Amino acid sequence: MPTYRALGIMSGSSLDGLDLALCELQEKRGRWRHAILKARTVPYPPALRDRLLNVMHGSALELVQLDADLGAFIGQASKRFLRGEKSELIASHGHTIFHRPELGFSTQIGSGARIAAITGITTVCDFRSADVAAGGQGAPLVPLGEKLLFPDYRTFINLGGICNISLHGPKRITGYDVCIGNQALNHLAVEAGQPFDRNGDIARGSHFSAELLADLNRLPFHRQRPPKSLGREWFEEAVLPLINDRDQPVGKRLRTVVEHIAWQLSKALKKADGPVLVTGGGAHNRFLIERIADHSRALLVLPPRSTIDFKEALVFALLGVLRIRGEANALASVTGAKRDSAGGAVHRPY
Repeated sequence: MPTYRALGIMSGSSLDGLDLALCELQEKRGRWRHAILKARTVPYPPALRDRLLNVMHGSALELVQLDADLGAFIGQASKRFLRGEKSELIASHGHTIFHRPELGFSTQIGSGARIAAITGITTVCDFRSADVAAGGQGAPLVPLGEKLLFPDYRTFINLGGICNISLHGPKRITGYDVCIGNQALNHLAVEAGQPFDRNGDIARGSHFSAELLADLNRLPFHRQRPPKSLGREWFEEAVLPLINDRDQPVGKRLRTVVEHIAWQLSKALKKADGPVLVTGGGAHNRFLIERIADHSRALLVLPPRSTIDFKEALVFALLGVLRIRGEANALASVTGAKRDSAGGAVHRPY
């Protein structure tokens, strides 16, 4: 049975930090077993976080410099995290700056060459470009990993910076971004003086705005049919102008965004088959989970914390292994590409 030790690394759009998960992956006759051996979230230093937040409005030179600097940060964080541990492979999603598949690109920075040079470990990065080149959205990529690692479930939702869903039918897997998530919730929580709305307590104590809720639900993206995906550009261009109205109390706006997320996910969950595995930082927001459950008949299952927080890092560890094996790690049925692809740039330390 081939067994792999791989470090999966994820940096989400909510900029909570760098998720690192050292995983053991074992394949036998097409079935995969997994274990998260250790995991950690490394917060971004404030200056680096600010650069990641603002570089999309900066110069080309600033972007390529940040690509190198973020790669060095990831490399050093990985080296510290792995001290005393063995890993054959690093699979780093990088941090998405631009996501414009309709223009032919999706840009994740965090130089894989720097990571490999610092750690001395073969590194796979840039997972989306091959799929985009084949006409796909380049996202979501996680559904294949869900199929292989969590075969007992057929429906998955991830409550990250952006909320997405995966629907695993008997012959076809589909998945798509549903709506905004922690990008909006955390933005408003910061306005309220908190890094995030713990348990959804601020939102729980307020009433929602029917007008703002209608405006959010009317955004054109929500009328598009899958495959479809979102980037930070959409958040800044479409969502921020609506939720930044300071004539309304911030708690009321937070409550409204929670209601919007719950409503949009409930529509997507009408096609759910069986229990729904819920992961991502938003799974810790008790009020958000309650509102999704109130709007939907689906049975929501919250797995152990390690899976909630590090499922995407785990999946990218697997996608990196599949890339090294020369096997498909992006599904055309999900992304809309012309064909499945084995995406990822491979950087060896020699």
